[in-house]
Amino acid sequence: MSRESEADSPGEAELPGALSEALRAELVAFRRDLHMHPELGNQEFRTTAAIKERLERAGLRPRVLDTGTGLICDVGVPDPALPMLALRADIDGLPIPDMKAECAYRSTVPDRAHACGHDVHTTVVMGAGLVLADLHAKGQLPRAVRLIFQPAEEVLPGGAPDVIKCGGLDGVERIVGVHCDPRVDAGRVGLRHGAITSACDRLEVSLDGPGGHTARPHLTTDLVTAVARVATDVPAVVARRVDARAGLSVTWGRIESGHACNVIPQHAELSGTVRCLDLASWHAAPDLVHAAIDEIATLHRAKSVINYVRGVPPVVNDPDTTDLLRDAMTARRGDRSVEGTEQSLGGEDFSWYLEHVPGAMARLGVRAPGERTVRDLHQGDFDVDESAITVGVEMFTAAALLQARS
Repeated sequence: MSRESEADSPGEAELPGALSEALRAELVAFRRDLHMHPELGNQEFRTTAAIKERLERAGLRPRVLDTGTGLICDVGVPDPALPMLALRADIDGLPIPDMKAECAYRSTVPDRAHACGHDVHTTVVMGAGLVLADLHAKGQLPRAVRLIFQPAEEVLPGGAPDVIKCGGLDGVERIVGVHCDPRVDAGRVGLRHGAITSACDRLEVSLDGPGGHTARPHLTTDLVTAVARVATDVPAVVARRVDARAGLSVTWGRIESGHACNVIPQHAELSGTVRCLDLASWHAAPDLVHAAIDEIATLHRAKSVINYVRGVPPVVNDPDTTDLLRDAMTARRGDRSVEGTEQSLGGEDFSWYLEHVPGAMARLGVRAPGERTVRDLHQGDFDVDESAITVGVEMFTAAALLQARS
């Protein structure tokens, strides 16, 4: 679906870089092509090639990451005395089927879909790069800008560490990104100072015992009871060992044990996630979770093996960078184009960049105004109002120009 906003902005005349109708149409077509050909994390070869070809046609020199997918591209000539603003997009899809009906650009790849909006994020950053490249050619871009097309956001711990390792933040002063939000109308963005997403880790637990007959649980380890107590007690114990405002939450998604009603099993497994709103509590979470599991398993005479996989810290928006995005939006679209947003329990590997440089993530509205269908991310029927692409490009180009003036 497509709807172009006709809202004029009070400051647009002061900032160059308005999108032509031809570029708007091209970007919609580019997004639809990506949507039809989603690729999983670290497998985004077609996506990487498509981005590279278009940037090179604009006279830019993108560099594919050492990992084989994803790119870094500078618009303008970097100057150590003028650190860059980086615009980041994630390019991978999800391992779920596209369930949209009567849609000409449905995924053509079985059990793969861009159900999180990464195709939109990618198109927004590419569109901003094309506009900024044109401004650079006209001598209207005072400071270089870096484009980051990052692979594997959906794969823990994300592709951001690989970008950083490949020098993606060298010479970068601050970084910005967007994430589609189906609860916000197209034409608007949601902004927040401080934490905007949660930390997210993966937790896998194995419990073992000698097994036995259900007639004599006192002679062995009652493993089903043990795994049930771990499942119910660990979240409660962990929650009582941190400040409640930290929002440290252990939630299970899988539990397995046993094969017969009269046999006490020898092995049980649980897996789930650990989420946390607070950065300090996230750093403490592995030790707290390990201790709670060991205590409860020992109480029931079960041997525990814990695999705690670090995921991502929370995204904590830098106030100054958040205000830069606010100024960029209001310059292009006016004060009503910005709204507040709450912190979510979703994880985002954009947070790894913020361990190195200040930055901010905005929630890009993709809901068609007046739409009554309730949509969410990571669902097979996810889609966007494509006018959001223009909004994202406008915000990023304005942010780059305002950053250059500071």
